[in-house]
Amino acid sequence: MALSRSAKDNLIKYIFLLTASVSIVALALIMIYLFREGLPIFNVVSVWDFIFGQFWYPTASPGEFGIFPLIVASIVVTLFSSLIAIPLGVMTAIYLAEIAGHKTRNILKPIVELLAALPSVVIGFFGMVVVAPFLQDTFDLATGLNIFNAGLMLAFMSVPTICSVSEDAIFAVPRELKEASLALGATHWETIRRVILPAGISGISTGIILGMSRAIGETMVVLMVAGGAAMIPTSIFSPVRPMPSSIAAEMAEAPFRSDHYHALFAIGMVLFVFTLIFNIVASYVAEKNKQVGAATL
Repeated sequence: MALSRSAKDNLIKYIFLLTASVSIVALALIMIYLFREGLPIFNVVSVWDFIFGQFWYPTASPGEFGIFPLIVASIVVTLFSSLIAIPLGVMTAIYLAEIAGHKTRNILKPIVELLAALPSVVIGFFGMVVVAPFLQDTFDLATGLNIFNAGLMLAFMSVPTICSVSEDAIFAVPRELKEASLALGATHWETIRRVILPAGISGISTGIILGMSRAIGETMVVLMVAGGAAMIPTSIFSPVRPMPSSIAAEMAEAPFRSDHYHALFAIGMVLFVFTLIFNIVASYVAEKNKQVGAATL
């Protein structure tokens, strides 16, 4: 017996509701487990000393659980990668969408999408084997595994995501807006800068959010090329240990339910909060830019 139109609509609505509910429940369970395993460390060390402590020696007796160098490392590496990835990704998207010819775009677009599919371990291996010796020899460094190398590799990972989403946002701008701008005497560059970019700023912001979210939570690349030194950096060539790499490197060695084990889960809590704050701020900026773009038009 065929379902009525309203019954089909209700069925589809409940399927989507069920899917969304499963995702929310899964996220809630992960968050509960993370906090359950991480909070016991604060019976050993205060929240202030944990977050702002200068020394991370979890295997010492007694252990020292200060993660401030790890937090600084994560922030610095992400910011450095952003300085490279955001301009490069957005400008590449503008070139592919508005400047490149049809044949050129058909060649470059698949290459960009292929870069997005590269496994992070391959990018990390490239940074460790090729980029690290180059930096060490060129700048006469003690090691080529440092902030510069990690930021460069993270930018390399983020650019395809930023580029692909930004290009789609630019293509989604109504063609009539571009034609009207050109008809009023604006140059192609003025049309891109004053019409197309403001109209597509919300989608471009989304691409930046997705690219930087991948960078801030990336584990394998920073584990391989950041240097692994849990200390506050003094330059972009200092070796560091971001929070994700600390968890990945030490979790297998930490005795179950030990202080070290709980401290690693607490690092995961801090990383979770950082990512949550980042996404909230980024969503606010994207919405604000969307409103500004609409007002500009």
